[in-house]
Amino acid sequence: MKITEIEVFRLPTANTKLNSPIGCRIHTDEGICGDGEAGMAYGIGGSAAFGMVCDLAELVVGMDPLCTELIWETMHKRTFWGQNGGSVVFSGIAAIDVALWDIKGKYFNVPVYQLLGGKVRDKLRTYASQLQFGWGQVGVSEHLWAVTPEDYAHNVKLAIKEGFDAIKIDFFDRDEEGNPFLFLDTTGLLTPKKLKMVEARMKAAREAAGEDVDIIMENHSYTDALGAVQLARLAERYNIMAFEEPNSPTVQTVEYIAKYTSVPIANGERLFSRWQYLEYFKKNLLQLAQPDIGNCGGISEVKKICDMAHAFDAGIQVHVAGSPLATNAALHVECTIPNFIIHEHHTCNRMNTCLGLTKYNLQPENGFFTVPELPGIGNEFLQSAIDNAILYKVIK
Repeated sequence: MKITEIEVFRLPTANTKLNSPIGCRIHTDEGICGDGEAGMAYGIGGSAAFGMVCDLAELVVGMDPLCTELIWETMHKRTFWGQNGGSVVFSGIAAIDVALWDIKGKYFNVPVYQLLGGKVRDKLRTYASQLQFGWGQVGVSEHLWAVTPEDYAHNVKLAIKEGFDAIKIDFFDRDEEGNPFLFLDTTGLLTPKKLKMVEARMKAAREAAGEDVDIIMENHSYTDALGAVQLARLAERYNIMAFEEPNSPTVQTVEYIAKYTSVPIANGERLFSRWQYLEYFKKNLLQLAQPDIGNCGGISEVKKICDMAHAFDAGIQVHVAGSPLATNAALHVECTIPNFIIHEHHTCNRMNTCLGLTKYNLQPENGFFTVPELPGIGNEFLQSAIDNAILYKVIK
């Protein structure tokens, strides 16, 4: 079997140009095709990821799609920029790699998880993610964004009512008037006023959740290490399960944060490849590793990072913030690893921005995901979505 051509596309979404998935569809001479996604739908830089997938596609057309290791190493080693690459490089590799695993599963007529060693669990505990953005279509205020402690408590109750026993919230995303913080507001030691605001929100969320619900504190790397330690010490009072992206992750600064808090550290959205994870594992600086299925090299690389984490007693939550296609890919990896802790279900995966993109839009039930059983990853981009792509190219 040979790869004959690769379609690369960037899809429109319902409400925003800043959340546009970048996907690819790999075609073969045996009529089997597979879909993958580059995990840079959000933020700035998606057009670069689109270009990276196009460039990598030129490299792999003509190769055997079942040779996933050979193709991965080719993308990593024959591009010059692959080694020690960042988000653009590894998002491009991820899109191609996930599509190849989709083809491999279809070729052998099995779900991808069977090719990764088989399931160690049938259902995956899931948390309701990013509740500061709202959960559902109605907030307690006029906006979905959580600003007041009452907003936070309201969104927590919405998630719990659906059966979730774990949630994730950013308590430091906006000020008390609802304005996003600027970087000067979040750099250095935080003022007592800001800390009181965060604690009021945190207290409201914990009281709404009760003691039997896990809370992950999101931070989006807004603060530096100084502010992160201040937030972590607040989190200790409210039994926070993990502190995600406390700062721009570097080994030295995370080591400093870990020294002054007992809250487990979660990181991974901005770490790329097994080589970048290794130093964090060696120093026990990650208790919840979060390799992103769409920007960390795809299924091949994320599975290796998960297995490496297991050797250092680090738990795994595959980071998922893409289209519903990325959700399927993540579930196949997570169900095969013994050190899985929890799956992320982003509030965006419930909103209109995820409709009309893929054949399936899987949702958890009572706080648990069931693993897809269709051959391959069990999902694909809709042709109608590809036909309306805002960027599109075919590489033969």
